Amino acid sequence: MQRAAGAAGFFCAVRCDIGRKFFRKAEQPCSATVLRKRLFALFGAAAFLFLLIFARFFQVQIVDGESLRARALDQWTREIPVVAARGEIEDRNGILLAGNAASYTVFVRPNAAEDKQKTAGVLAELFGLDGGSLYEKLSGTRVSEITVARHVSKESAAALENYDLPGVYYARDNTRIYPHGASLSRVIGFTSVDNVGLTGLEKYYDEYLAGRDGEILYPADLVGKEVEGEAMYYPATDGMTVRLTVDYAIQAAAEAAAEKLYDQYSPESAQILVLDPDTFDVLAMAESPGYDLNNIPRDDAQLLNELSRNDLVSDIYEPGSTFKIVTAAANIEEYLRGNAAAFSPNHVFSSSRTRTVDGTTVKCWSDHANGKHSGQTLAEALCNSCNPCFTDVALALGTQTFYDYLELFGFGKVTGIDFSGEAQGMLLPEGAVRACDLARIGFGQTVAVTALQLACAGAAAVNGGYYYRPRLVSEIRTADGSIAAEIPVQLKNRTIGEEASRLLASMLENVVENGSGSRAYIEGYRVGGKTGTAQKFENGSLAVGKYVSSFLGFFPADDPQYLALVIVDEPQGAYYGSVVAAPAAKEVFEAIIEAKGISPFA
Repeated sequence: MQRAAGAAGFFCAVRCDIGRKFFRKAEQPCSATVLRKRLFALFGAAAFLFLLIFARFFQVQIVDGESLRARALDQWTREIPVVAARGEIEDRNGILLAGNAASYTVFVRPNAAEDKQKTAGVLAELFGLDGGSLYEKLSGTRVSEITVARHVSKESAAALENYDLPGVYYARDNTRIYPHGASLSRVIGFTSVDNVGLTGLEKYYDEYLAGRDGEILYPADLVGKEVEGEAMYYPATDGMTVRLTVDYAIQAAAEAAAEKLYDQYSPESAQILVLDPDTFDVLAMAESPGYDLNNIPRDDAQLLNELSRNDLVSDIYEPGSTFKIVTAAANIEEYLRGNAAAFSPNHVFSSSRTRTVDGTTVKCWSDHANGKHSGQTLAEALCNSCNPCFTDVALALGTQTFYDYLELFGFGKVTGIDFSGEAQGMLLPEGAVRACDLARIGFGQTVAVTALQLACAGAAAVNGGYYYRPRLVSEIRTADGSIAAEIPVQLKNRTIGEEASRLLASMLENVVENGSGSRAYIEGYRVGGKTGTAQKFENGSLAVGKYVSSFLGFFPADDPQYLALVIVDEPQGAYYGSVVAAPAAKEVFEAIIEAKGISPFA
């Protein structure tokens, strides 16, 4: 003990000497200083360690707690999906247009499949699969779950119960169905195999239609086999119901008329659009050819793209003489406002069948030999569809004034309809318009429109001068029937006054009673309208023998409730709008009269 004490003293003395030699500030015994430093360092280390442990605890319990619990739960549970039902699409009267049919999805967990050869063989036989390929997936994959088959029938799924196949299970799914097949195919659109909206309204309103899937979590062992324990259920939230403005009865009539046009004239397409002039609600959008939404040609991308395109909204064309409605509306309104450049309703236009502007000659379709086009008023010019008269109107109003009306009537911009892919048409910049351009715009050339643009413009010309934002959907409802969203009728602007609108409607009624629109006349009913026959342009020049035949009509003429635009692209055998398109509008109007029980005027 003494030796030890002596040795300790020796080393202490050495350390003290060294300390005094280098630091020369120690006034207390060396052993006390060292002890104090060691204790301080020990406490510091302990505090630091405590902080590290606390920080890790906080990270695990608070910051990463949810994710770690989820990972642990995933390792020890088996998930069974609960698929949300996609929301339905229905017409304005509640008629189902897009719904769901029960189907099933079959899954297999490779780790839980005891006899992979047997499992692959049975599944291949039941669902028409390649057994060898499936066996390879079961044997070589490291994924926890494989989707074997989608959208199988209840009977096929139930057949699995006849086999002892551990690791195989099925869950309810939904298959999108369209009760009316090809009806509204270019409007409703379609979904992917996973029920995600890809085109049309299915895509535009997907956030409302999609819903949110749920799941059932069963306790399971490491290989996915169920074990005893309480399951957790997370319910699905079904999608919402989208109610359209479309009236299926009117849609069916429009589609029947479009198909008849397609069969009779073999055109590139036949299109019919029906609007409510008081709201711009779309009552029908028909186009032939269409395709069956229950049998989508998914393996032909080009064909599918062509068939799924809504030409009434996305394609543009030169409207021809139907555009004269807008020119006449602008003139009448300006006359009533006191513009001396505008022509009065009693003005008699030059009887010449030609006009020459900037070296460009504008001709009337008629040779005037029958005398009908001689000494015409504005009403008679509409009735006879005489181009030179509308050349005079456009030039008299001037570019600035005429363009002001073109803007009010919505040309050169989108209407704002709730549908993807809307075109804005083509309208020359005002500063680039020459006199010859202005002259041609007056009768529907040198301007390109969509069918929807023209229909809206026509409606705003005869409904008192009110231009609304067109809509395809009126409201969206939850599964319990409560309103989730409303798409209100929205007035965008005024075009002309009510007096000018009434006068114009009367002139257009005369077109049907006594002029080029006579094939749309219905005994006992007041129908107004305007025909159009436009020669198509290709590669900057007129295409020989290629026309767009059209008719824009409405009834009753004194209080328009229905407006129809018929467009036939490149009809064969006949091409005048009066011959090809006007009778189709009559058929649609007659069907509406019958469906709605509209009585003739007294």
